[in-house]
Amino acid sequence: MATTSDKGLDLRSKARASARAEIAEVAFRVFAERGFDQVTATEVAEAAGISRASFFRYFESKEDAVFVAQEKMGANVAAALAARPAGEDAWTALRAALDPVLETYQRSPGEALGRLRLIRCTPNLRVHQLERLAKWKALIGAALAARLGLDETDVKVEALVGAALGALDAASSRWAESDGADDLIGLLDEAFAVIAEPFPELGA
Repeated sequence: MATTSDKGLDLRSKARASARAEIAEVAFRVFAERGFDQVTATEVAEAAGISRASFFRYFESKEDAVFVAQEKMGANVAAALAARPAGEDAWTALRAALDPVLETYQRSPGEALGRLRLIRCTPNLRVHQLERLAKWKALIGAALAARLGLDETDVKVEALVGAALGALDAASSRWAESDGADDLIGLLDEAFAVIAEPFPELGA
């Protein structure tokens, strides 16, 4: 049974998460308007109506503020993978487990497109994204290894997770290039299909 102290901690945690999300929204708008490298943390803090010190109480860096919406994605994908039917093949399960990512993109497509474009044109953010993807791989790899009865470091686990995230990157990149006109779900399905059968018959 939750105690009064536990409830107080939960409320503070929710309040902090809400504040981080609000500051991150302001930061993204400023970065999108002026460019990530052209804006300082102090300027972001001023735009959000807080001090520079307060900004760094919520975020370790400017880069962290860009990726708030993606913080839980790796864990969400891993949880979705663990919940897939036991008899489902690994590749099908991995594709279905990426649905939480697609839902995040489709919930706010304009913001998602802007974020993808900002990341792709900013070297520092691309590096930060790779660091987050490494954490995703570890979480998803653990779920896949448990599913297959393999060690997390098994090359088959690493290859499958890497291929799945590569398909997601290819699909989201093409979606961003089309300015959201292309079907994101269809692109991801196509990417997964071509990895499953990478050598189509050559045309005449």
